[in-house]
Amino acid sequence: MEEFKYLGTTLTNQNSIAEEIKSRLRSGNACYHSMQNFFSSRLLSKNLKIKIYRTIILPVVLYECEAWSLTLREERKLRMFENMVLMRIFGPRRDEVTGEWRRLHNEEPNDLYSSPDIVRVIKSRRMRWAGHVVRMGEERGVYRVLVGKPDGRRPLGRPRR
Repeated sequence: MEEFKYLGTTLTNQNSIAEEIKSRLRSGNACYHSMQNFFSSRLLSKNLKIKIYRTIILPVVLYECEAWSLTLREERKLRMFENMVLMRIFGPRRDEVTGEWRRLHNEEPNDLYSSPDIVRVIKSRRMRWAGHVVRMGEERGVYRVLVGKPDGRRPLGRPRR
């Protein structure tokens, strides 16, 4: 099999995390579109919309993110997803000079959003998880993988792959 889903995580034969991130973004997008009426409503405050985003959508996207090793392309995809949601939450802005409505620029939602961006959240969760692993006992497998050295010697010659 090239890929399969196990306990909510997409595993591939290439051990690539890109497919897992794609499936997480698809799930987050589906969650966002199911809640789209809330985000477009003028009855709800922006603070309440941000709380909805952080408590409902963000956990769906960041499930098991502690094991991700992100590349710049994947970081950009995650930031694009977050910008899409934040632009929908904050809506258009009225220009002070002309008085016309305009869309937000890419940097503006991050200025209005006081919490750290999604990539920074992932990195802090990874550091917190690494702290848990370091405090584990030496008999635990995760600890041995993190700090252990492989036994034995490498064979002579060029590797076959």
